[in-house]
Amino acid sequence: MTGGSRGLGYAVTRLLVAEGASVAICGRDPEILARASSALREEFPEAARIVTGAVDVLAPDELEDFTRQAGSELGGLDGLVANIGGKRGAGLLDSTREDWQATWELNGGHAVRTVRSALDCLRPGSSVVIVASISGWKARFPAQYGAAKASEIYLAGALCQELAPYRVRVNTVSPGSILLPGKSWDRLRQRDPQTYEEYAERNPSGRLLNPEEVARVIAFLLSPASGAVNGAHVPVDGGQPQAGL
Repeated sequence: MTGGSRGLGYAVTRLLVAEGASVAICGRDPEILARASSALREEFPEAARIVTGAVDVLAPDELEDFTRQAGSELGGLDGLVANIGGKRGAGLLDSTREDWQATWELNGGHAVRTVRSALDCLRPGSSVVIVASISGWKARFPAQYGAAKASEIYLAGALCQELAPYRVRVNTVSPGSILLPGKSWDRLRQRDPQTYEEYAERNPSGRLLNPEEVARVIAFLLSPASGAVNGAHVPVDGGQPQAGL
């Protein structure tokens, strides 16, 4: 699990540990990783193995090294979640070539590198889930983020065919806007509750998603129960009409 120490990634990790899975999670901040691991072990004292690693996915070889380490320490992998994402820069005229390149590497590039480095560790019948975004198919500004997320959606369809000889399934989940403590939507809710409520009420449910709702879908796609789901793009957005404000 890339980006498994906080936010949506932590929600998925927590659900998997609760189900008895051994997990390997990476993130940039060693302190956040340590707190996440401690919290999981405190909540689930009988938890299986939890492997952590401080990784900057934009740094050469760090992601590949951790992925191979995870496969080695866990004795192989049954599932893989490429969850890290983000964007650099603003609009077309206010962003640089480097902004676009970094945005691609944070999203589609990191997903490609994770899957490629895990291939020797993924067992037959294993499952890969790439976390894209509503922005990858409901276009909005800035373009570089949505374009990178759209590439992840395409990636699942292509890789499910290419990796068929390995008996590895690949699917994409596209979450809508998620309310996460301390993150952008939570900050907006505290700073400007009226704007936040107006935005939330655009959704059919009248609210933003919580991370557990998305985590349950990812866990399903990782499990044998979804064995016939391959190359799929699964929106988990509550019918949200558009990404962002």
